[in-house]
Amino acid sequence: MRRLFWGLVLLAVAAAIAFPDAAQEYARRLADTGEPEVRTDVRLYRHQTGEVINLTLADYVVGVVAAEMPAAFHPEALKAQAVCARTYMLKRLVAGGVANSPHPGADASDDPRQGQGWVSRDELRERWTTWDYYRNYYKIKRAVDATEGLVLTFEGQLIDPLYHSSCGGATENSEDVWKFRVPYLRSVICPYCTDPYPGERRTFTLEDVDEALGTDLAAVAVTTGASPAAVVEILEYTSTGRPKLLSFNGRTVTATTVRERLGLRSTNFTQTIEGGQLILETSGHGHGVGLCQYGARGLAEAGHDFRSILEHYYTGARVEPY
Repeated sequence: MRRLFWGLVLLAVAAAIAFPDAAQEYARRLADTGEPEVRTDVRLYRHQTGEVINLTLADYVVGVVAAEMPAAFHPEALKAQAVCARTYMLKRLVAGGVANSPHPGADASDDPRQGQGWVSRDELRERWTTWDYYRNYYKIKRAVDATEGLVLTFEGQLIDPLYHSSCGGATENSEDVWKFRVPYLRSVICPYCTDPYPGERRTFTLEDVDEALGTDLAAVAVTTGASPAAVVEILEYTSTGRPKLLSFNGRTVTATTVRERLGLRSTNFTQTIEGGQLILETSGHGHGVGLCQYGARGLAEAGHDFRSILEHYYTGARVEPY
């Protein structure tokens, strides 16, 4: 063993002497790339325990796919989800971490409301039977391994790979949901979205609406006798026909705010007021921007691979090695 070690050392020295220019070039590239070193380990904050754990990037991506997409989905849809999960985390690591993180010392959390969900192998064992665990876990792992090193880029930069559960037939433009226009987050037709949430009907008292949105619908009904229905209207729609801006007795509220504060599945809703209550009926699930997971499943079942699925939902983006 000692002879092998010193043999390798002598071989390296001989190579440096025989090819000095190559050795100098290699050293220069190591020292002067001008690019920050990017970690490929992930420091994950776990809400259940309050601890920060260290994971390999591969283990992190497997846990995200298991948390965010049903294991029963087609392998090509799982691969698309894996590329999204990897791109999301690498974009954070390239930036050197997240400034003002709510969880100091962590790159991300396992709370999907703060980015992406994540589950451990132990949690998957508890969730599934023994047979289902091995079948599902290794199906997901194969999808992650098959896309190893692949990410989504736009004009050479990692993208923000937003995704949601179901769009109901068409995804949304980013500026219709949030403030900024993002060139790769464009509305696209989603022909295979098999919405698992055919509709949800939620009923709220006017007092609950006022408390959540800072409106005064209950006061209008009591003090003036006017029907609140007359003062609730949609001011603007998105390109797909979803509400974008609403007026509650002159107070302008975004549909995104309504969704968040009233706990709706999506902004794809209709509103009526009956018997002094606000009734909202929603379809779809999620913000509607980027990849539609149930649409991705449908595209995969129709014969599309993960690359074409991703490039369909992220306009102008490319799948390429990181």
